[in-house]
Amino acid sequence: MSQSTLAAEIEDLWQRYENDEIDAGTAGADAADTLEAFLDALEAGEVRAAEKRGGEWEANAWVKRGILLNFGLRETEPREYGDVRYHDVLPLRDTADLGERGTRNTPDGTTVRRGAYLGADCIMMSPSFVNVGAHVGDGTLVDSADTVGSCAQIGANVKLGANTLIGGVLEPVEDAPVVVEDDVSLGAGCRVTSGFVVGEGSVVGENTLLTPRIPVYDLVEEEVIYGELPPERRAFTRFVESSIGEHDLFEGGAYKPAVVATSLEQETLEAAAKEDALRE
Repeated sequence: MSQSTLAAEIEDLWQRYENDEIDAGTAGADAADTLEAFLDALEAGEVRAAEKRGGEWEANAWVKRGILLNFGLRETEPREYGDVRYHDVLPLRDTADLGERGTRNTPDGTTVRRGAYLGADCIMMSPSFVNVGAHVGDGTLVDSADTVGSCAQIGANVKLGANTLIGGVLEPVEDAPVVVEDDVSLGAGCRVTSGFVVGEGSVVGENTLLTPRIPVYDLVEEEVIYGELPPERRAFTRFVESSIGEHDLFEGGAYKPAVVATSLEQETLEAAAKEDALRE
């Protein structure tokens, strides 16, 4: 099925679903076939929840609608994952194709939901989770206790440090999800949420929270920005003075978190090269 045909069928199902003409009990075999073809296209990387156009990341609203339809037009069923019995509308992704593409998912806890894309030569360490609609590029490391949320777009050769959370943005459908571009390294314990974009080649220190509500003090361009970390930056958390510190309850002032971004230093590049050597 071509992408244009698939998009048209998803949009038609969406209109019928929104108008209460169909639900999980009445959708029928044709709708089920469309939803299966849609999930196959996501897993093959043929469609994505967001793409970069004209230098900006934009959501593909019809793709996000297709994911929502897979929740709205499917019944919850009992399923099994090893010795674990669970209940969900979606099964887990079949991972039989990963080995032939050089992708590894270590045993005892790597979970990939149906409709997620994993590129070639990826590594998924236990326990980690990749949700429906997520796109993980070639050569990326998803480390232990990591979560890649629904629709998150992760580039190629990215390192997600242990216990990192990449948030998902499924609704509203017009909003772009979290994006981590190519060659980014996120330190252990990082959190990236609410459609934040981490620019290509950046290195982010441990336990850094990246969200549009926290300012990024970019010392390279000498400006304060929100919602993105420019490419080729080294970023880390610092605390800056807050205006609420003027309140009598805050003796000695009050502070709020911020992100400081500087240019990548040579030793940072050398450290990243050592990390690549270890992975190889």
